[in-house]
Amino acid sequence: MGRAFEYRKARKMKRWSAMSKAFTRIGKDIVIAVKAGGPDPETNARLRAVIQNAKAANMPKDNVQRAIKKASDKDTADYKEITFEGYAPHGVAVFIEAATDNNNRTVANVRSYFNKCNGSLGTSGSVGFMFDHNCHFKIKDTEEGIDLEEMELEFIDHGAEEIFKDDEGDIMIYGSFESFGAIQSALEEQNLEIVESGFERIPHNTKALTPEQQADVEKLLEKIEDDDDVQNVYHTME
Repeated sequence: MGRAFEYRKARKMKRWSAMSKAFTRIGKDIVIAVKAGGPDPETNARLRAVIQNAKAANMPKDNVQRAIKKASDKDTADYKEITFEGYAPHGVAVFIEAATDNNNRTVANVRSYFNKCNGSLGTSGSVGFMFDHNCHFKIKDTEEGIDLEEMELEFIDHGAEEIFKDDEGDIMIYGSFESFGAIQSALEEQNLEIVESGFERIPHNTKALTPEQQADVEKLLEKIEDDDDVQNVYHTME
């Protein structure tokens, strides 16, 4: 098993650890998807993916439908997707993905977190090269059982780079960011149940720290993750 497996095992889907925060993030994802491709999941692949993630996070169906209806209103503000790059204390690289309706507010908040925690906010490209931008899919195994080697040979043509079973017995597929659409289409054509899907930035290398140093970095990460505009935070701390 490769880096994607080890990374996912360590991360344990931290993004969805707090349900209220997860619902807020999914709500933003719905607005972005609807504004980009319309409210019909049949014709909007990105919205289909968000709805799958909402189901995986146990977001009530009524909440999802309300969010889609609200996003369809032309008066509903759109969210701009922006990223930040910088360093936490002790040389740990940090990459942040945010979705905001007020760019100035988000920039000011993120800068303040780095300043207060002895980090440094960098420029675009300053740490991004330290991470691979991957897409991932989590699918249910079939009653007959999916042959992972056979599946890997087939899905290589669609951009899959790593396929493995997770701790829950579901099948994980990882590929490059650009392969998302091709893999999604291939899974849907084969009527394989997609539990969730999305994107991750996996660090090429991680840095080991002492417990005291880890606490310094965690202080910054917690401030960033608690911000309502922040969708995902990635770092190179081991």
